Amino acid sequence: MAASNNSESADQVGIRVDNTENRDDHTDALGSSGGSAGVATASSHNPYGSGAIGQLANGYSSPSMTYRKNVAKMVTDRHAAEYNMRHKNRGMALIFNHEHFEVPTLKSRAGTNVDCENLTRVLKQLDFEVTVYKDCRYKDILRTIEYAASQNHSDSDCILVAILSHGEMGYIYAKDTQYKLENIWSFFTANHCPTLAGKPKLFFIQACQGDRLDGGVTMQRSHTETDGDSSMSYKIPVHADFLIAYSTVPGFYSWRNTTRGSWFMQSLCAELAANGKRLDILTLLTFVCQRVAVDFESCTPDTPEMHQQKQIPCITTMLTRILHFTDKQMVPAGRV
Repeated sequence: MAASNNSESADQVGIRVDNTENRDDHTDALGSSGGSAGVATASSHNPYGSGAIGQLANGYSSPSMTYRKNVAKMVTDRHAAEYNMRHKNRGMALIFNHEHFEVPTLKSRAGTNVDCENLTRVLKQLDFEVTVYKDCRYKDILRTIEYAASQNHSDSDCILVAILSHGEMGYIYAKDTQYKLENIWSFFTANHCPTLAGKPKLFFIQACQGDRLDGGVTMQRSHTETDGDSSMSYKIPVHADFLIAYSTVPGFYSWRNTTRGSWFMQSLCAELAANGKRLDILTLLTFVCQRVAVDFESCTPDTPEMHQQKQIPCITTMLTRILHFTDKQMVPAGRV
């Protein structure tokens, strides 16, 4: 049930929020509610576009690339239905939280600290080792990611990276400039980070992917209703076992409430808090999509073209098994 109490605590997790009585909704585009200045368009040489799928389709397909034999430790039986989440540690969770920017066209992102605090809380509840990085420049983000990828993750189940920022089609903003998400996740492919080979690599992106608006469709109830061999070695693709969850579909705005946080992060944190150790990640993200799609609508009556708009997250998955965040308290220390 949607809550409409405007006095609700800003850092509350696990409550669905209806924004129809709160006018503090903003988008995570270039800091303004209109216009398309600076929006990147898909290259004519890239038929898949410039988003996660396009970057995957084109990022490592150069015919001149030199290939070498890569070997990594088998952490899961070849045909196992679920990922091995019985390592000593859950793994790193890196949160890049961007509130203020040096780019003149970008406004500060009021409400992002609420998202960051809520996400930190629920990830710690899921046994992640969480580190928050605030308002980093691009070179500092790269340095942090490169360091994380260079670590030994043999005793970890997975890795998680969350980015809370402004964005446009195919790009995310650091404090000082824009960059492609490919520049981040490429450090963790199986050939570059062998101790994460065969393990989930999770990315959650709260940012616009364009300046289009989703006016939604009204659903009306109809008048008539009815009831109505595992021990052998095996090879995996270097891009396997990634999951990239965007707050919105390519080309569209992503909405953020200045006091309660972004719609996507509110919904993600609510689901992780309620069902993080009960449901597998794709089922959980399906319910995140449901929360965003059904329970949120922009309320900006002073800006009619932005009023009563909708949003739907976009999930790109290369996971090869079911992912459950099993309770670490139930796993003997050191067992793999």
